[in-house]
Amino acid sequence: MPAPVAPTSLPPLAAAPVPAAARLAYVRQHFARAYDNVPDLAILIGPPGSGAAVEINDNSVDFFNQTLPCPPAPNWREWREKKLPFFFDNSTEKSILTFKSDRVFITTDIISAAFYLLSGWQEYFSPERDRHGRFPLAASVQKQFGFVTIPVVNYYFDILKSAVEHVTGQALRPRRWGPAQAPFAAFITHDVDSLHGGWGTAARYALRQRQPLALLRLLANKLRNRPAPWHNLAHVQAETARYGANSTFFVLAENQPAPNGTPNADYAPAAPALQNHLRQLAAAGAEIGLHSSYGTAAARLATEAARLPAAPAGNRFHYLAWEPRTTPAAVAAAGFTYDSTLGFAEHFGFRNSYCLPFFPWNFEQNKAHEFLEIPLTLMDTTLNHPYYLQLTPAQIVPAVMPVLAEIKSFGGVFTLLWHNANFDPLNTLNGPMQFHEIMAALLQNKAAFLRGNEIAQALLEK
Repeated sequence: MPAPVAPTSLPPLAAAPVPAAARLAYVRQHFARAYDNVPDLAILIGPPGSGAAVEINDNSVDFFNQTLPCPPAPNWREWREKKLPFFFDNSTEKSILTFKSDRVFITTDIISAAFYLLSGWQEYFSPERDRHGRFPLAASVQKQFGFVTIPVVNYYFDILKSAVEHVTGQALRPRRWGPAQAPFAAFITHDVDSLHGGWGTAARYALRQRQPLALLRLLANKLRNRPAPWHNLAHVQAETARYGANSTFFVLAENQPAPNGTPNADYAPAAPALQNHLRQLAAAGAEIGLHSSYGTAAARLATEAARLPAAPAGNRFHYLAWEPRTTPAAVAAAGFTYDSTLGFAEHFGFRNSYCLPFFPWNFEQNKAHEFLEIPLTLMDTTLNHPYYLQLTPAQIVPAVMPVLAEIKSFGGVFTLLWHNANFDPLNTLNGPMQFHEIMAALLQNKAAFLRGNEIAQALLEK
């Protein structure tokens, strides 16, 4: 099959200038969901001279009236003993907060900076795309300034939290999750790209591990027409259930290749046996979401969703293919409650520099979309793909733990994508052993294991 190629042209820009009031409203919307019992922000936060208890300058000049993807380089300031990038910071004040008896002045424009990162402004206006039509890490400010593993927007919110606490005398606690009020949530997902494959991959694992008996068993299963190694969803669900968690399976509903030859499903989505199997998984506690096909046209999203046994709450695009100028509107039009596509394939961390679900910005209508994005934190393929990271098995958990700690400190969501194709016990690079090590770390850190629909419901209820 031909290799996927980037589109020859991008959809046209259709954005309007974003005024300061709209940026402030967007940031307030998310700040109110990041903490418990947040008071009326409309009264508390505003520009100098507004009478607000927390005053923040708008230092963005006319940046949000233009179409530049990147603002000037950030200043670096220290908060929580960590050096952080502050965009739109032209203040000469050394202190980030200036306190008075009943007022706080924030000397750096964290509203514009938070809006810039959270809205995905850089990728909407950037012309850069990779071979799958995705905005690449290499073109991002996260890569340029080295903060892909730091949820910078959450640190901006922590500054705002300190200001609000000062003027109200009320302590704000980061969001808690589930009946046990856990300090953060874990969302365990599996993209089902293939059910009938894996024979050759399993054979290579057996040869590499010098396991002749495993190779003979594999050959016998093949000759007896037994299910392929990747026809393993019940096994995957059982592995996740060992931690008291439920899996969310994102299932392809299209088995025709994309126009450029990129494969979609190798299984028939409408086959009665598969439909029954998905119903059984759901009855046992799993969530079934849509893994919308590569190159899905906006009009086809709802058609593909209708091929699943029940209407899915959530979606994730095949190959994490997301065109920021058209995809959000397509997800909204199809009626999904949430999407979980936005992570960098090249590196674990925070594509929008935020560790909680958020509402993508509607650039055409100058307001937030109504569906939630549950950002993708870590994908198994990222860990040792030749185009991405090339970590050894022993390096994976130590590399990921600082990201987990950031999420836990801010009451966020750790979203894990582990393909069903990577549960072969002879896969020692990004296989079940590494999956279980990450799951054990999540359990030890007291994560609430929640499905995507449960996470979205909690945020939509505020």
